[in-house]
Amino acid sequence: MAKPKALRILENPTSEEVFELDKFREECGLMGVWGHEEAANLVYLGLYAQQHRGQEGVGIVSIDAHDQSGSESVQDSPESGNGFHVHKGTSLVSDVFKRFDFSRLPGERAIGHVRYTTAGGNRLANVQPLIAHVSLGKVAIAHNGNLINADKLRRELIRDGAIFGTSSDTEVFLHLMARAPKSISLEEAVIRALDEVQGAYSLLIAFQDRLIAVRDPAGLRPLAMAKLDGAYVFASETCAFDLIGAEYVRDIQPGEVFILHRGEEKSFYPLKKAQPAPCIFEYVYFARPDSQVFERGVYPIRKQMGIELAREHEVAADMVVPVPDSGMTAAIGYSQEAGLPLELGLIRNHYVGRTFIEPKQSIRDFGVKIKLNANAEVFKGKRIVVVDDSIVRGTTSKKLIDMLRRAGAKEIHLRISAPPTTDPCYYGIDTPEKKDLIASRMTIEEIREYLEVDSIGYLTLEGLYRAVGAQEGTMCNACFSGKYPLGTPKQLQQLQQEQLFQAGHD
Repeated sequence: MAKPKALRILENPTSEEVFELDKFREECGLMGVWGHEEAANLVYLGLYAQQHRGQEGVGIVSIDAHDQSGSESVQDSPESGNGFHVHKGTSLVSDVFKRFDFSRLPGERAIGHVRYTTAGGNRLANVQPLIAHVSLGKVAIAHNGNLINADKLRRELIRDGAIFGTSSDTEVFLHLMARAPKSISLEEAVIRALDEVQGAYSLLIAFQDRLIAVRDPAGLRPLAMAKLDGAYVFASETCAFDLIGAEYVRDIQPGEVFILHRGEEKSFYPLKKAQPAPCIFEYVYFARPDSQVFERGVYPIRKQMGIELAREHEVAADMVVPVPDSGMTAAIGYSQEAGLPLELGLIRNHYVGRTFIEPKQSIRDFGVKIKLNANAEVFKGKRIVVVDDSIVRGTTSKKLIDMLRRAGAKEIHLRISAPPTTDPCYYGIDTPEKKDLIASRMTIEEIREYLEVDSIGYLTLEGLYRAVGAQEGTMCNACFSGKYPLGTPKQLQQLQQEQLFQAGHD
């Protein structure tokens, strides 16, 4: 029987499909624990703390060094066996591990991953960590980032006989390691694989007897290390350490290969050096405010963005209103610098499920209203400054402004605590194409007219760097500038074609 036309049932959509949020999707989150009797449980908690970094899938692999059988009592996946035990799913951490018995993930070593789709589709086979048997033994790998030469490498590997089981670029690492001859060491095999890839990557690579943590030479994606009761803990964000009581030690540095083996650690830098270019958007939106990434606290930086924004775009108003939750911290800074009261006039519903029935289109702006509601008593007859962190497509922002107008706001002055987002990311963030980014096809004045606000002000790139406390050009800001420190897949392909053409004429 067909569903009534008046209703549309959404089954397990992403949060953007549910709320129509006008944001970039976060990339992925990593978690690893090495040397603790509750390794898998701690990884679960760390992934739960980093749920904001990926909501389409979660996986944990534990390694029991004493179990070589892969017996049915501990298997949870076809990938399990030989001391490796796996549990994965395509949903939130709390859903995938609901009423889960962690005795099914035994051992003192575990790595885990939460993901959004940046390369490959959203299917169980793509959920990480990925596991494979290679000549060097069994290996599990979790990856945050994106390889700009993944398609080229995949074609070459398939041509040489490789068989891919996923559409994820992470599997390229496994195949490159699998090609290594038995005559070389495990470390050399990993380095050879790293030498062939280009792009952004933070990696946790787990073998039976060792863990390898890596960041790409430009350090685009974060990866930090902590200690807990003598065990080593790794995470994309330090909020994961806070939850389990681990003590932050340091970041894995750009280009560093860090190895744990039999209780000893080894650190070296075998990869070709690059200008460090950590992602500045981590501070704008991705990271939790209570985290530290790239050795800097997110909250004070985000608050300083609001301060800089108030200095650059002052306006006469009655109050400052944050867009929950993304604009909250910057709004605090704006409010304090501008000397205006901060009012929570937009109320967020934190209890929306992942499956609901959408009503007829006659319920205006349903996608925004299900998450945010405007308090008319706060806005009526007032001049308000609305603070958010970014505008991507502009569709949700327009509906939000319309909601505020109907709630009685006299004037609406929109302030964005980042520069205009003009270009997509190719380094591990799921972003729209350039043509779908409102700032790539409209001037700021045209955006103001489209959104129907009284004024609009974006933080300048210079103001953003002041807030971060970094020199301009020392971080990746490609989404604001179109300047890609590692190039783009298209640029890489053009360069290769030019090299082939030149070789043919030499």
